[in-house]
Amino acid sequence: MVWESSLQGPKHSKSFLLVPTNLKFDKDNVLVVFSNGRLHAISCIDGEVLWKKDFEAESFEVQQVIQPPGSDLIYVVGFAASYQFEMYQINAKNGELLKHESASFSSGFSGEVSLVSTETVVALDSTGSIFLTISFQDGKIGFQQTPISNLVEDSLGPAVIIPSSVSGIFAIKTDAVTVFIRVIGEGKLEVVEKTTHEIAVSDALSISEDQEAFALIQHASSEIHLTVKLAHDWDGNLLKESIKMDRQRGLVHKVFINNYIRTDRSYGFRVLIAMEDHSLLLLQQGEIVWSREDGLASIIDVTTSELPVERNGVSVAKVEHNLFEWLKGHMLKLKGTLMLASPEDMAAIQSMRLKSSEKSKMTRDHNGFRKLLIVLTRAGKLFALHTGDGRIVWSHLLRSLHKSEACQSPIGLNLYQWQVPHHHAMDENPSVLVVSRCGPSSDTPGVLSFVDTYTGKELSSLSLDHAVVQVIPLPYTDSTEQRLHLLINADKHAHLYPKTSEALSIFKREFLNIYWYSVEDQNGIIKGHALKCKCTGKVADEFCFDTRDLWSVVFPSESEKIVATVTRKLNEVVHTQAKVVADQDVMYKYISRNLLFVATVAPKGSGEIGSVTPEESWLVAYLIDTVTGRILHRVTHHGSQGPVHAVFSENWVVYHYFNLRAHRYEMSVIEIYDQSRADNKDVWKLVLGKHNLTSPISLFSRPEVITKSQSYFFTHSLKAIAVTSTAKGITSKQLLLGTIGDQVLALDKRFLDPRRTVNPTQAEKEEGIIPLTDSLPIIPQVSFL
Repeated sequence: MVWESSLQGPKHSKSFLLVPTNLKFDKDNVLVVFSNGRLHAISCIDGEVLWKKDFEAESFEVQQVIQPPGSDLIYVVGFAASYQFEMYQINAKNGELLKHESASFSSGFSGEVSLVSTETVVALDSTGSIFLTISFQDGKIGFQQTPISNLVEDSLGPAVIIPSSVSGIFAIKTDAVTVFIRVIGEGKLEVVEKTTHEIAVSDALSISEDQEAFALIQHASSEIHLTVKLAHDWDGNLLKESIKMDRQRGLVHKVFINNYIRTDRSYGFRVLIAMEDHSLLLLQQGEIVWSREDGLASIIDVTTSELPVERNGVSVAKVEHNLFEWLKGHMLKLKGTLMLASPEDMAAIQSMRLKSSEKSKMTRDHNGFRKLLIVLTRAGKLFALHTGDGRIVWSHLLRSLHKSEACQSPIGLNLYQWQVPHHHAMDENPSVLVVSRCGPSSDTPGVLSFVDTYTGKELSSLSLDHAVVQVIPLPYTDSTEQRLHLLINADKHAHLYPKTSEALSIFKREFLNIYWYSVEDQNGIIKGHALKCKCTGKVADEFCFDTRDLWSVVFPSESEKIVATVTRKLNEVVHTQAKVVADQDVMYKYISRNLLFVATVAPKGSGEIGSVTPEESWLVAYLIDTVTGRILHRVTHHGSQGPVHAVFSENWVVYHYFNLRAHRYEMSVIEIYDQSRADNKDVWKLVLGKHNLTSPISLFSRPEVITKSQSYFFTHSLKAIAVTSTAKGITSKQLLLGTIGDQVLALDKRFLDPRRTVNPTQAEKEEGIIPLTDSLPIIPQVSFL
């Protein structure tokens, strides 16, 4: 990196980048950037801001930043208060405002504008039924109106402008058709083409002094049609190709073109396209040269799925595709042994080895390490990744997350395990539940999708008549091994899924044992909830239930802000509650699925590290029982701040934060033990079964607990923290730390034992307690990129 500039401004806004062709300051090229409500001129040599310009109108939304060729003027145009068109004429050399004009249009404006010349833009009115040509030649604003019906016959619904930088040409899209229009002379419009296919248009590319080309892509079933045209000659084609495209990639969202000179001196074109699933593909000569699944860079949620059980009696011959593939494989291996294989042959041999290796098999292994990772991306696409080699087993763009009339802005939220067959593992496939909603607001209707994790097939989907604010997986399953889920809506009603009579009967049996909590980060409130009765009123049905608030913890807004909450995994297995310590004494872990760890910081300390002094910042850690709301433990770290990353397992929690006084990161551990089992400290009682470990426990009685804690310096900044888990919970725990440098560190939990001392006794050494140091070690052998 040569330089970097951070551009501040009075308000958040869209950003625009303009690269003037003839604007220089002392032989220095200049960039013009509009960002955060402010226009900047930036030096290309060192990133220095040469000048900046604010705009008077508070509600001014910039739509275009324009520089006419060969001019020292910059035009900034946009809308104010949705019905006012604003034009600012600025001196590009010093940022001086030369002219400011505004004109109002009673019907208002909607959507984006498209630039058709250096002094003309086109826009739509607020109804999307009138087309406006807006000129600002010589600083004078003029409107010319054209009804959409004059351009598009039988147009249904409002139109939308498709932005384009092709000079003199723009496109509008209605429900039925997309129309390309050329602006001729003084605002006159000419329709040059109509199409019913989904289309995408690239920006203009200058291929010579007086010629500009652009790419146009149209969808047709399982193909896309690519056309490259000259901006001034719509009827002629520089390139026309058809490319087969996987439907699971969705529509083409953006198109970028580049040109090169062929050996016959004609123009060739490479086209980069960004798809609906956020994948990138490079097209050349009618083929996909390469593709990248960049959607995996924006994962929303992830869960795991078991692989199929390996059936007995499956022969090797059935695994091979056919006899030819079998013979081909052996011939390649023979050529490799005799050192006669070409580079292509060696690549094929390596691929075969990977496919046949144990870790990449598509069946379960004995230890349960081979699994499928099911990930949901921001684009609404599901991927199944094999944990053995990371390959994509299948991918599916969910139909339920496509934009439709009923759901205009679908947003994926979370993944949950829906059906995990154990008794019917040979006959049924597992499935996951995908929860989404129809807009950014929490009160918009929800959508549920059910997907087979072996095939990626969307089994079914449900459009809900209520919102989804919180999803609570319950620890109960029906006879088909479908897990019961409670969906909480914005009105605090609880909806049971699946909606079957069997699920309802199971739910009613456990009605009084169901509790949950909610966290309001912005308000600093944590609440506990329980079920009340069946819903009453308009939303009443037998699967809907009213809820009641049991308790609330309110953190003072002037001194504490919630920055992290974490609880134990529902499926975590604890091998034993008893812990035998060095002196043959027994300590009993306080094991509860209802414990919640909460971290708060001082409001001033919620910003970036170093933004406050140690005296102004503190971090408070809480352990809260989510059934009663009782605070079991509270500890304050003075002079500390976030970000806080935490993990909760068994009876302990580990959290990572920054110590401002020491200028270093720290990790702290809290372990909580049950004192109500104090009379069971005799190991022989434990061995002979003469203890009260099986006596019932009620969370409503005050628990007798003690805590042990310790803090250590740590050298790395973290992005994430997790802990290993095993089927029986016997194997010792390893903390998995995701660092800011994209490494994963494995750290033995023994290093975070709060009972560590500087000089451990011989008995403590035999137990495995490590001598105390102020810092946690980083062992290179257990870190992975």
